[in-house]
Amino acid sequence: MSTSTNAQEIEHKYHVPVYRRYPITLERGEGSLIWDTDGNEYLDMLAGIAVNNTGHCHPNVVKAIQDQAEKLIHPSNFFYTEIQSKLAKLLSDLSGLERVFFCNSGVEALEAALKIARKYGNNSGKKGDIIAVERGFHGRSIAAIALGKPKYQKGFQPIPEGFKTIPFNDIEALEKEINDDTIAFACEPIQGEGGIHEVSGEYLKRARELCDKHDVLLMFDEVQCGNGRTGKYFGFQHHDVQPDIIATAKGLGGGFPIGAVMASEKAAQALDYGDHGTTYGGNPLACAASYAAVRTILDENLMDKATEQGKYLINQIREKTEGLGVVKEIRGKGLMIGVELTIPGKPVVLEMLENGVVSNVTMDTVIRLVPPLVITKTQIDHFVDVFVKALKANK
Repeated sequence: MSTSTNAQEIEHKYHVPVYRRYPITLERGEGSLIWDTDGNEYLDMLAGIAVNNTGHCHPNVVKAIQDQAEKLIHPSNFFYTEIQSKLAKLLSDLSGLERVFFCNSGVEALEAALKIARKYGNNSGKKGDIIAVERGFHGRSIAAIALGKPKYQKGFQPIPEGFKTIPFNDIEALEKEINDDTIAFACEPIQGEGGIHEVSGEYLKRARELCDKHDVLLMFDEVQCGNGRTGKYFGFQHHDVQPDIIATAKGLGGGFPIGAVMASEKAAQALDYGDHGTTYGGNPLACAASYAAVRTILDENLMDKATEQGKYLINQIREKTEGLGVVKEIRGKGLMIGVELTIPGKPVVLEMLENGVVSNVTMDTVIRLVPPLVITKTQIDHFVDVFVKALKANK
């Protein structure tokens, strides 16, 4: 583990203390590997929290950034740029939705989606709620935490009104709560921070039916499960359900900050000029990086690789942990996998970090595995070996 302290000392003195960082100062990355300032190598099973879907510093993304930085970085949204238009069309084609709005992060995408929904509801004379499901995570803005877990709301009251959550995958609750006054229903097709739980296809189809019946917008948060991670470009595409609004970010930029909202014509037309906007969103540098990342996901068949490598990873974990008595359940799709333990996960994560593997725990006992989609079977084998040793050391 890194012993470089200069950056850490500066951080502790000047940065707002909102992150519990590991005592490691990173310097570079390539593919599924990262290195610290002391030259120690780590296998990255977290990918910057499901961001580096194309791997660290993919050559296509790097070249796109370099080329665009030499031409135009930021002109503002008073002007057209070709790369933003190209990316908008590509995302419209991939999502099946007619309109695209660009921003800089997942929570900005979620906020934009909420504004579209709220304006649509007001235009329709609705006074009801935007409904989400329990255990979800949609970011840390005030509106986003109103849709999420209570632990993120603590200390930030009063929480905005007009939002409510209902039990996860509970069709009866869905039928009870969605009515003519409801504005929108939002969920992650696969919950990330919530412990890698997939919303059932039956639930999503019933949600679509109810939304159609009551003129309610169906919103999917694809910030973490989108952009090829689950084996489809978007997580909802595993089911025959089409949303009205999609929010995405993370893997969209290949490591470069960008977010996007895709909306149906019906939903998007709720907004008038000036109703929403952003200074930096959709700047040419971000769009160039994103276009290269998305094309790489498509052209290098990374969705198929996510499916193949995900199955291999799950099978290897099952085989190598059989009989240990510490794995309760393995769930997920593609390379978005949760391994729920019968023991606390944090000591396991720290043990793996000491042995050169970066991972993460969520919901206290779920090891979240969201590696780059370019990870190899050899690297997966290495992870499983380190994981098993960490489990044995913490039984």
